[in-house]
Amino acid sequence: MDMMSNCMLCPRKCGVNRHNAIGFCHSGDTVSAAKAYLHQWEEPCISYKNGAGTVFFSGCSLRCCFCQNMAISRKNIGKSISERRLADIFLELQEQGADNIELVTPTHFVPQILNALDLSKHRLKIPVVYNSGGYELTDTINMLDGYIDIYLPDIKYYSSSASEKYSSAADYFKYASDAVL
Repeated sequence: MDMMSNCMLCPRKCGVNRHNAIGFCHSGDTVSAAKAYLHQWEEPCISYKNGAGTVFFSGCSLRCCFCQNMAISRKNIGKSISERRLADIFLELQEQGADNIELVTPTHFVPQILNALDLSKHRLKIPVVYNSGGYELTDTINMLDGYIDIYLPDIKYYSSSASEKYSSAADYFKYASDAVL
């Protein structure tokens, strides 16, 4: 199934054909990542001893006005990479001693990430972490079954007026609470 021709990966369900346009996430059909490195300053249980093998994906389906990674999430700083290259990055991070592979803001690239994990999972000996803003569809989360070992979602808002004001997502808590459950 080609999920990029009518994108419905996140609660925005923008339906854009990401093969020739960008969605609300400001992403097309090719993975874009800004950073991939051993991240020592993630939550202690994630960075553990050697650091999380963190991949920061460009773009975001939530696009909060206060994002600490605004250059990456809102301004799309990053480099386009193939699914094969993404799989190689996972393995390179493992070789560098990463305690896990941490996927940061991955929702809008789930199909490509699954393909990259299919190419590398048989050689990965460390857990895979899905670190998201919590604004997820349960259908997208269900696609990750068997691929993701640890989920690290945020719950940013309860108030729909706050989530509308800061993330243009009045329905944030509904989707985030369903996804976390």
